[in-house]
Amino acid sequence: MNQDATSTPTLSPAQAAARASAASFAALETCLDYLSPADIELVRRAYRLADEAHLGQMRKNGDPYITHPIAVAQICTEWKLDAQALSAALMHDVMEDCGISKADLIERFGMPVAELVDGLTKLEKLEFHSREHNQAESFRKMLLAMARDVRVILIKLADRTHNMRTMGDMPRSKWERISSETIEIYAPIAHRLGLNHSYRELQELAFKHLFPWRYAVLNKALDKSRNRRKDLIARVHAEVDNAFGQHGMETFIRGREKTLFSIYHKMRVKHLSFAQVTDIYGFRIILPDLMQCYAALGVLHQLYKPLPGKFRDYIAIPKANGYQSLHTTLVGPFGTNIEFQLRTETMDVVADSGVAAHWLYKASEPDSTAARDLNTQWLQSLLDIQQETNDAVEFWDHVKVDLFPEAVYVFTPKGRIMAMSRGATVIDFAYAIHTDVGSHAIGALVNREQTPLHTELKNGDVVEIATSPHAKPNPAWLSFVRTGRARSKIRHHLKTMELKESHELGERLLLQALRAEGIAALPDGVGQPPGLWERLLRFTGNRNRDELLTDIGLGKRIASMVAIKLARLLGEAGLKPDVLLMTQERYAGGHDQLSQGVLALDGSEGASVRYASCCHPIPGDAIVGYLGRGEGLVVHTDDCPVIQKQLLRDSERFTAVEWSDEPVRSFETCLLVTLNNVKGALAKAAAALAAAEADITHLQMSKEPVLSDLDIRFTVAVRDRIHLAHVLRSLKRTPSVMRIHRERPGSDHHGAT
Repeated sequence: MNQDATSTPTLSPAQAAARASAASFAALETCLDYLSPADIELVRRAYRLADEAHLGQMRKNGDPYITHPIAVAQICTEWKLDAQALSAALMHDVMEDCGISKADLIERFGMPVAELVDGLTKLEKLEFHSREHNQAESFRKMLLAMARDVRVILIKLADRTHNMRTMGDMPRSKWERISSETIEIYAPIAHRLGLNHSYRELQELAFKHLFPWRYAVLNKALDKSRNRRKDLIARVHAEVDNAFGQHGMETFIRGREKTLFSIYHKMRVKHLSFAQVTDIYGFRIILPDLMQCYAALGVLHQLYKPLPGKFRDYIAIPKANGYQSLHTTLVGPFGTNIEFQLRTETMDVVADSGVAAHWLYKASEPDSTAARDLNTQWLQSLLDIQQETNDAVEFWDHVKVDLFPEAVYVFTPKGRIMAMSRGATVIDFAYAIHTDVGSHAIGALVNREQTPLHTELKNGDVVEIATSPHAKPNPAWLSFVRTGRARSKIRHHLKTMELKESHELGERLLLQALRAEGIAALPDGVGQPPGLWERLLRFTGNRNRDELLTDIGLGKRIASMVAIKLARLLGEAGLKPDVLLMTQERYAGGHDQLSQGVLALDGSEGASVRYASCCHPIPGDAIVGYLGRGEGLVVHTDDCPVIQKQLLRDSERFTAVEWSDEPVRSFETCLLVTLNNVKGALAKAAAALAAAEADITHLQMSKEPVLSDLDIRFTVAVRDRIHLAHVLRSLKRTPSVMRIHRERPGSDHHGAT
């Protein structure tokens, strides 16, 4: 039977997919009218490669996979991104999913396009310790690529936006993970870069899929509210339009409605009901120039009364993401609070598009300074943090701090405005000025008053930092700094100092262990057997000599074992040990066991040597050193029960140590003092300690009900055992003191001294 000539032939699945792909790309081509013919041809070539690479791949809804990259590119055309970015958007999954190499892309499309695609590619082929580490490493790569070329994040945000728009096609099991990631990471990045439209949409879509029921209930309530307030909004619009008309001002007025997510967030944070959220509706007023914004503000304040404390001038002091506008909240008809935003057309574009405003304006001014400067400080700070942070999770922790752009604005003494994260402290400000200022800070004047470095800054503060060339970052700063830049700078300095000190300790430990093997000095390569250190490093598994010495200082390698191997290698080369030196070192001081030589301690060793908190050794105590794994050298008293148990299990990790003749600092020890619980007893005991020149570093009182006597545990800093004896005598002479006891592990706390 002949088929009717007018009927449509049945398409195979492959033909249907090809037709759907072609239709999608045709829709994209209609948005490319701002590109030159050569640029459009580049985009077509990228489409052909992507279409071929994804051939046969389908999305969850049954559409050809290529429709996704086309949709991503179409979102990018809303920002008027260039042909390179659109090409990268079309090919953003070809390296990850289709096996096309970066070299192939460089050859066919050039280095810029290949770099963009590479920045977007996840690190699926690398192995990490956990999914969190994998994700953190992926974000680090993406953010660093973004810092070099911000188009990477624009494409990535477009990719995420399309995935969120089509989330309904995904299994419900994936909704929570993807939506949480969107609301915690991608939406804040969009906000930080001033992409307000993307920020609002990503929040809204994530909220919809994270909490479908709450979204539906709020959406229904908003619809009812919109119908109830329709007349009020129309009245306010007419009155505002009439007021501007009377003053001959040309304005464009449009309504602004809070998103469901921002309503939900405000209800949750401020514990409000939906009816108590009064700023759901507002108005945005676009004016011809900057001065008219301020003139229009005067007109509005004459029309409706302003709400005290609800005016913000983001034109004079822009937000950190480049946002500029005047905000004022007025009391409108029926006592309703209404927010107005006043801005120019240029400010409006930047407010919605942020960094993407560069491409929206590029036809007339491709490299405008204003567009280039937008967010460059934050993007540059990503590179600064990366240089000092090798761990991906740590890098991501630093960056997340800066993703929430609520800011306070403070001033330098010369009047320069600095935007700081809310909660930022004086030390954050110091590092924002310059790394050297932060690292050498010793104090600060805030509004001409002396304040601690942990002081939280407020809007309008004038901050002046005092520095000293001898000052160094304090580890305690990490407990209160708020910005990623400050945190990474402090950690980098502390790690560098710790490695340097561990290297010096490792060199001392190895030298003393070598002396116990009859070798007077570390081999330095001069006159030594060739390849000696290379053979030793193969034995220890270290990459170089410095790493080996640092590992010894950190306790990751045992000095005596390395020394025995080194002595054996020297012996094989014909270099005999010094028998007299070996005898002196091994049996110095009449020790029954081999000693590795004795390390002298004076308290200046830094982070590589720790004094145990279980027994609190002080100069004059008999001591022993234990090389904890990765902890450096830990010093205990030789009768400490903790270390006695360790000696049975790990004897090779012990090294002989002794006190230097002249320690350079004080050392902590614990005193248990029993007081007659009378008025002023504690004050008299503290005064006795002060008179004996013992600093109280910690004080702990017994938790039992108040009785006739009271146990107080003082942690005090003393110079040595002689000084401690003087302190104890001073306390004994105090009438209210009944008993004193230096606390030691396993000792009787109530034994009299």
